[in-house]
Amino acid sequence: MNLHRLDLVSLSLFSLVARTGSISKGAELALLAVGAASKRISDLEAAVGAELLERHSRGVTLTVAGQALQRHAARILSDVDQLAAELSDYASGLVGVVRLWANTSAVTQFLPLDISTFSHASPGIRIELEEKDSSEVVLAVLDGRADVGIFADRTPALGLQVLDYRQDRLVLVVPRGHALARRRAVRFEEAVEFDFVCLSKGTSLANRLQAETEALGRRLKMRIQVRSFDAICQMVAAGMGVAILPGEAIQPHVRSMNLRQIALEDAWASRSLLIGLRDAKVVPRHVRLLIDHLCQSRGR
Repeated sequence: MNLHRLDLVSLSLFSLVARTGSISKGAELALLAVGAASKRISDLEAAVGAELLERHSRGVTLTVAGQALQRHAARILSDVDQLAAELSDYASGLVGVVRLWANTSAVTQFLPLDISTFSHASPGIRIELEEKDSSEVVLAVLDGRADVGIFADRTPALGLQVLDYRQDRLVLVVPRGHALARRRAVRFEEAVEFDFVCLSKGTSLANRLQAETEALGRRLKMRIQVRSFDAICQMVAAGMGVAILPGEAIQPHVRSMNLRQIALEDAWASRSLLIGLRDAKVVPRHVRLLIDHLCQSRGR
């Protein structure tokens, strides 16, 4: 078996033949003569040392070996397409790509402006942003799926180097007409009397509320759990409960849904959003440029 004899043209042809069930149709799509296509298929079979196709009067079907080759060929050709797209970016002046994962609070409150200003200052650097829960962000940086992560404090981040990014302030959100709606500020222990609409379990905000409720010796009346700030606000507006959310992130919803946001007097309502990376000493220059920009944004 000599797999080094495989070439991309033959793999692409084989995929077309497998998809159409016909060597002649596959050859037509590959812009090859039927004879040349048949020769390439025969060469593939010689290279792998097994028959890849069962030939019959109505066309061809894949053997077990052919099915295995088709699975791998699909991945190889997809990787080549991605490689071509990435290299074309570099040919057009791209300096580098930064894979940035961030929690919803950072994405909705701060990153739109920060990424916009960075992109104008460094147009050759592309940012691929993923919005995830804080715990998922940390794991992605640790296992190399992300170059940089932004997550809430209190999220376990052993193995990461951590820098300060921004502060945000949690507020209580209630519908108009609620018993607390006329208050300018409340303590969390006053709010736990009511039903809550929360983010899904495992998110940093849900974990914080659970911990603070347990610290009071109480049980959080978690009536509904959803996956976005928008959905939480809609549930609160419909009278399904109250919520605790980052104040700046929900301003559009407060206005459009006729909600009230009330300051929380508890010290834990002031949160830090953190930047995490594996090793600041070895990050590529384009990643360092973004990190520096994000750290400097605290003063803007």
